[in-house]
Amino acid sequence: MAETLKEILLDSSRRPAVVTDLQTLVDEEVSDKSGVSGTVVKTGYAAVKKVKPGIIGSAVDSLLDEFAAALEPFYADYKASGGTDFGAYLAGRSDEAADALLAVTDARAEKSSRDSIKKVYGKLRPQGKKNVEEALPRLGKLIDKHAATA
Repeated sequence: MAETLKEILLDSSRRPAVVTDLQTLVDEEVSDKSGVSGTVVKTGYAAVKKVKPGIIGSAVDSLLDEFAAALEPFYADYKASGGTDFGAYLAGRSDEAADALLAVTDARAEKSSRDSIKKVYGKLRPQGKKNVEEALPRLGKLIDKHAATA
């Protein structure tokens, strides 16, 4: 039975399903946004997808190893505490968990050679932490789903 996020999320037999589920999660999170800031997120997301079709799945796949590493300490603590709902666990530590995930995307955006990607990321980043925090319960449930089949 898999015990670490690396074993759960990065296993070659499961990785394509994990990437697909994460892409769906991103699509759903963006779709759920409302108001002025939601419109900004939706517009930016659409722009990124237009700049390079397939970029979301590709980005998720390329970031997955680093995301798994960033969340590993949270998952280890969750497992050690006998947790049964990783989404609730992450929501209870939303400040730290969001910072850990955003450190990955911030570093990746900084290294990008595409000015269009940097520009859109720069516009979306101020609301990034709030958006990531809102996605944590859904992310945790997705991880629990894959852990159950690991």
